[in-house]
Amino acid sequence: MVKKGLQGLWLGLIFLFLYLPILILLVYSFTKSTMIGSLRGFSMKNYVTLFTTPELLNMIAGTILLALVVAVLAVILGTMGAIGTFYSKRFVQQGVSLANQIPIVNADVVTGFSVCVLLIVFLGIDKDTYIPLVIGQTALCTPFVYLSVMPKLKQLDSNLYEAALDLGCNHRQALWKVIIREIIPGISSGFMLAITLSLDDYFITTYTKPAVFDTISTYVVNATKGARTEIKTALWALSSLIFLVVVLIVISMNWKAGRTKREEKL
Repeated sequence: MVKKGLQGLWLGLIFLFLYLPILILLVYSFTKSTMIGSLRGFSMKNYVTLFTTPELLNMIAGTILLALVVAVLAVILGTMGAIGTFYSKRFVQQGVSLANQIPIVNADVVTGFSVCVLLIVFLGIDKDTYIPLVIGQTALCTPFVYLSVMPKLKQLDSNLYEAALDLGCNHRQALWKVIIREIIPGISSGFMLAITLSLDDYFITTYTKPAVFDTISTYVVNATKGARTEIKTALWALSSLIFLVVVLIVISMNWKAGRTKREEKL
């Protein structure tokens, strides 16, 4: 009984450490306060500023569009790589798996600087084309999509593809109607993870973005150095909304997964 109580206390402290700063920010986003530590009356002004300032709306729209484009590209590359690796020989699987771990373990600042040197300095691609930015973030996200898809492939029977061909499917049908259909949960997880990584990335974006473009991460960092007070506090509201959206997505995904398991048992 005491052991369970200590485990619950330890778990509670971990969650408190992780979420208390976010909850404090959430509370302050609904106040008139202009700085953390000075709590004032209730107000929705931060949310009004957030949704009525063209500068902030354009930044958010650009960030979301970039994240969607990068996530789609990363899903295509990561899924193709995972499927190709799964049906390759063992030494190829080991080599690809090792190569896939390098950009994950590698620091983002190194990846960002490397992409900058290769595409902008060596190949001479202009940052204003957004090509270095998209390629850099895609290089960041693709290995994580690979890691999301590969476990789903390993759960499949390795002879499933050949069985589909024997039963009358052509190669395209066997891939899309059998293999892809079975690994959709992994693809969906990889897609959401890629969007999160794109929204969160700072170093690669800083090295490769056009001068006139900002994502949420770069804008927030720059805003702490000299933005107007109302813009800074509006970013509290933006951070709170992002947190709430993520919570809702996680709850809905877990609810859907639990519902699927219950239906399979029935």
